[in-house]
Amino acid sequence: MDITQLKTLIHVAELGSVSKASERLGIAQPALSRQIRLLEQELGTYLFERHGRGMAITEIGHEVLDHATRVLAEIDAIRNLALDRRSSYRGTVSVGTTPTVAEIVTVPLVQMIRDAHPHLNVRLSAAFSGHMLNFLQRGEVDIAVIYNLPAIRSLKIDPVLVENLLLVGSAKRGLCLDRAIPFSELAQERLILPSAGHRLRDIVDECARQAGLDLSSAVETDSFQSMIKLVRAGLGSTILPLAPLYPWVERGELSVSPLVDPIPSRKLVIAYPADRPVGLAARFVGDTIREIAADLVARNIWVGHMIGHPN
Repeated sequence: MDITQLKTLIHVAELGSVSKASERLGIAQPALSRQIRLLEQELGTYLFERHGRGMAITEIGHEVLDHATRVLAEIDAIRNLALDRRSSYRGTVSVGTTPTVAEIVTVPLVQMIRDAHPHLNVRLSAAFSGHMLNFLQRGEVDIAVIYNLPAIRSLKIDPVLVENLLLVGSAKRGLCLDRAIPFSELAQERLILPSAGHRLRDIVDECARQAGLDLSSAVETDSFQSMIKLVRAGLGSTILPLAPLYPWVERGELSVSPLVDPIPSRKLVIAYPADRPVGLAARFVGDTIREIAADLVARNIWVGHMIGHPN
């Protein structure tokens, strides 16, 4: 039994398919199948039931999976203990975020990393949550800062905050942070929204359903920058968090109002891989992102509330 077999077990169990695990890990299917077969032979029991649609983990497989997850976490902890916590971090940490989070944290994150660990480099990438999740699981980023992530065995998830989404209009629209707008009133708005299937659009559509509202969009775009340009030009309103818009609001180029009944919101988390080591430098970067979020929430720039505690 070795670490590779345990990692393979975790990914195949999560995806229910050797072929999907092969695609995620970039390892040939026969090699992954052999790892599972060797593990089953050593344990003297089947960990999966094979069928035409893939592989379903057995009852004993679930128990082995729980132990495998803990073992890999302990190995990660042992590796971290071997590092000198007093030294300045070096190397490169790859951080993936959504486009809106990138607008919020990029500058303060780079500044704080440079001040604390001048020899630590950071590589930043931005993509929608679904794509960023794939990047993390394939090892293309060390940590990912994404929204509404469900529990996944191959990931360690640290909740950060619940972020409220606000109605955003042009300066002439005259919205105000001190004046909340019932969600039902959005029926009167020319809305600029992401396309169907976008996670932000899913949140808006669910709130419309709760409000008994048949919501439609005047313009659809998945580009954050395009949304802002259209709203600033007075061509409609949109629904976004305040933090990435704050400079425009502060300069009087955009106006915002909270939405109520219901309040559209989403949960931001920091995700780390559970099936490979997470270095202290990556943990430091994650903690720094949490620190930035807490400061912005306290100053009512990132509208919402902090949740959870780092592991």
